[in-house]
Amino acid sequence: MANRIVAGAVAGAAGVVALNAVGYLDMLVRGRPASDMPARVAGKLADEMGLPLEFDADADVDDVADDDDDEGEPADAADNRREALGALLGMVNGIGIGIAYGICRLILPRPPAWLAGAAIGAAAMAASDYPATRLGLTEPRDWSAVDWASDVLPHMAFGVVTAWAFEAARD
Repeated sequence: MANRIVAGAVAGAAGVVALNAVGYLDMLVRGRPASDMPARVAGKLADEMGLPLEFDADADVDDVADDDDDEGEPADAADNRREALGALLGMVNGIGIGIAYGICRLILPRPPAWLAGAAIGAAAMAASDYPATRLGLTEPRDWSAVDWASDVLPHMAFGVVTAWAFEAARD
């Protein structure tokens, strides 16, 4: 069991790298900005849980390293924390899905790679999109085809790489 958990965690981490690589490739090709959705979800969850992200309001300007805007004022620390928390939650999500896949493989036979990749990718997409939808931050029914492709492709890359990496770690 422990070997499957470790293999799942490693596979999930590899999947997170693939998801980020596909997302950044999309940004490079289309010239689009990074999504602010992970930061918005993290901020809303923190607010609902009563976790303050603005706990260092009196920070000295000298403590902010090269994060100044054009007018010389420090960047908003709470926004930076939301962005960091969103990224960390995404990593935890990906590694957790890898671990869940490893545990499920104790019960389920080895599925075809295409099926495992699609199922894992769909689970990852649901795990990231469902909270955003429930928190009222997005409405997938209003997404364009490009919006869907920008969400589906990185998550499918995550699923395929996670499934492949799990099998490689197990062999």
